[in-house]
Order: sequence, then structure tokens, then C-alpha cells
Amino acid sequence: MKTEVLAMILAGGKGSRLGKLTQTIAKPAVPFGGRYRIIDFTLSNCINSGINNVGVVTQYQPLALNNHIGNGSSWGFDGLNSGVTILQPYSSNDGSKWFEGTAHAIYQNLEYIDQMDPQYVLILSGDHIYKMDYEAMLEDHKKNNASLTVAVIEVPMEEASRFGIMNTDENDRIIEFEEKPEQPKSNLASMGIYIFNWGRLRSVLLNSYQKDDQMLDFGKHVIPAYLESGENVFAYRFNGYWKDVGTIDSLWEANMEFIDPSHSLDIRDKAWRISAKNTVSPPHFLTETANVKESLVVDGCYVAGSVEHTILSNDVQVKEGAKVKDSFIMPGATIGRNAVINRAIVGENAIIGDNAVIDGEKEIAVVGYSEVIGVTVDES
Repeated sequence: MKTEVLAMILAGGKGSRLGKLTQTIAKPAVPFGGRYRIIDFTLSNCINSGINNVGVVTQYQPLALNNHIGNGSSWGFDGLNSGVTILQPYSSNDGSKWFEGTAHAIYQNLEYIDQMDPQYVLILSGDHIYKMDYEAMLEDHKKNNASLTVAVIEVPMEEASRFGIMNTDENDRIIEFEEKPEQPKSNLASMGIYIFNWGRLRSVLLNSYQKDDQMLDFGKHVIPAYLESGENVFAYRFNGYWKDVGTIDSLWEANMEFIDPSHSLDIRDKAWRISAKNTVSPPHFLTETANVKESLVVDGCYVAGSVEHTILSNDVQVKEGAKVKDSFIMPGATIGRNAVINRAIVGENAIIGDNAVIDGEKEIAVVGYSEVIGVTVDES
């Protein structure tokens, strides 16, 4: 099957910095923004960019992610010449296929990529929140006659040491890559988004593994090797909103920013729709005691309490007298009568009992999936 561009979404990360939120599911499957999961943004970017064939590389706790993606119909990948393929580690005569890094995950799926026969391979992460036209990046890649193009975003100079930094010449050709430099020379941070000419990347990976000089990671191994060998490597500057939601603080911040109706990720933008898995819920219902301010309330919610600057995901219940502020409540959670929730992330199907207090004023409070807080069991 001949295709111009094949997208490979790396979605196998454990996301350990998200603590209890990723103990049972992969980071790309973590809920976001009321009706989405994190990977929805990458999948939607692909279909909106005209990229109709996607491989999703999974590894850690993949069940929820696999169920969420299904056949890809919710995003439009169920057409005649389109599709989503879930790619998990497997064993063969060569031994274990456990993925040991980003580049190794691509190497282990050579057979699938060869079957798709792409001219270009677009490497993406499944755990970032952003809207991006990959087609524009591809046009830049072609214009520069590049072998590799790396998407970059300008970050504050004082934060540059937290990222992989690309140093470029006046034409945005990358001349040096520094991984989390103590003294950064520029503020162009890698977004973990790459376009490779597949034929060249394929030969580089095969030659490396045949010589046991294994290239496990794109940032640590492949990009430096490309630069050292004099390949045409260019930076593509991205100027929109982009957020790595790999920590509790950044996940909470991104959700709070998402509430703003003027946010650049505006879900009402029909020209660049962010799609989610198709679900059916009744309309949300606000009782006469409900008081909702500056919040996003999704289908299926029942609200009888006070909700301020908060996201209520599908099928959340906020009972009478409860006060919820500056929080992200995941699907199916129940907030009991007179409970107080402040600056918190409450996991899917969690139960917060009557009169319970969850206060994240000093540090964002986190309630895990199906966790029960403030409910006593009557053993009489």
C-alpha cells in the first residue's frame, strides 16, 4: 500500500510523573478537557492535516487506549484508504520485541512501515496538547530538501535547560543539538515531532542495529548521528499553543487554560475540529440550587452545588451544597453533599463523600481513579 506520509504516534509511555493517574493507564489515555483523552489532539491533528494512515505504538497499560481508539472511526480513519493500526510489542524468532526507546520502537515496526510503503514518516508523541498542521511542516521539509525536519517551539530562555535545544543557522538549518544544556545557546526546544525521509531513516536504523551500534532514541542517538554525517536537518518553527502535560501541575494548568472560551484550542472551531470517541450521554442537568460560573460542563452531568472555574467531564455528579473551584473532574466522578473541592484533579469514577474536603491550595490535590474519599462503611 503506497502512501506519501505515514504517521507513527509513540503512545507507550508510562508517564510516571503523573503518579496515580497513570498507574493503570498509559499517559495518552488520561482524560482531558471534559470530553477528550490526551491522544485525541494528536489523532485529530493527523486527520485535519490530511494524514489518513496512522500507526499507534503502545506498550505500557494499553487496554484503555486500545479501547478508546478502536477502529479510528471517531476521528475519521475508517475510510477506504485510511486507518489506524495499534502496534504492540510482540515476540518473534529474534526474541523479545519490548520497545527500549523511541527510535527502537520504530525499528521494531519496520515490517508494518514497509507494508505501508511511505515516502515520509511523521513521528509524533501521543501525550501533548496542541493544534498543528503537519501538512505545512511537510511542505517546509520538501522546500528545504531536508532529510529530517524537527518541529521546535520558542521557550523562555530561563527554562531552556529543561528541553532538548536545537541550535540553528540563519536559514534554520540545525547545526547542533544539545540535550538539556546547562548553558543553552538558543531557546528553540524540540517538540518531539519529526519528519524523516523513510528510505534514509530505514537504512540508518538497519545499519546501526546490524553493527550492534543500536540507536534507541531519536533525541539521544538519531538526531546527533544525522548531524554528524552532514544530513540536511532543519528546524520547523511552531508558533501556536503547545503543552507537555507530563506532570500534575502542567495537566492541571492545561485544563484550567482550556476553560477560557478565547483559548487557541477553541473546541468550537469547525475548521480544525478536535474529535473524541463517540459516546452517548443525556444532556447535563442543573437544578435550581446549582450555581455555575466560568466552567465547562459536559453531557450527562448533574449539578446541584456550586461550580466555579472548573471542568466537569461526562456523567459527573455534584450534589447539593458541594463547592467545587479551580478543579478538573474526570468522567463519572461523584462529589457528595457539602463537599469542598479546591485546586484538584479528581479521577474517573472517584467518589468524594458528603462533607469531605479536598484542598490543593499549597499543592494540586489528586484523587485517583475509582478512589473513595470521606465515605464510611456501615458494618452494623
